[in-house]
Amino acid sequence: MNKMPMTANGYENLQSELKKLLNEDRPNIIEAIAEARSHGDLSENAEYQYAKEQQSLIEGKILDLESAISRAEIIDVKSLEGNDIKFGATVQIEDDDSREILTYQIVGEYESDIKNNKLSVSSPLARGLINKSIEDVVEINSPKGQKSYTIKSVKYV
Repeated sequence: MNKMPMTANGYENLQSELKKLLNEDRPNIIEAIAEARSHGDLSENAEYQYAKEQQSLIEGKILDLESAISRAEIIDVKSLEGNDIKFGATVQIEDDDSREILTYQIVGEYESDIKNNKLSVSSPLARGLINKSIEDVVEINSPKGQKSYTIKSVKYV
């Protein structure tokens, strides 16, 4: 079984999401299925069909989260230090073309959220940044073509 690196915060978020699915969403969908069943003919009951689909989605998500939690390897980012980029680092990079400064934290797959500047460790950019340090230039093949970035800072917070 492959271990999955994860920050402590990401692990807590997964546990919270699982708890919500088990204690709120699952009982609510079971209740919705029972309600839809009481309306009669199940073959023509759209409410019942929808509730069963939702139940399937919830059960799949529960299994996925349980698997992720069981494989989690929690990395204490605050205990890390240095100028080399590792999992958990908050990195400031400069786009060499546009001179735009971008800041990302390299996190586990399940906690990545590009809108909140959390970059999956398995993304092409994160893979290119790992083991590099300040002032290194990184060339990344992206869907938009070759991109070049200069690393400006590395922090572990």
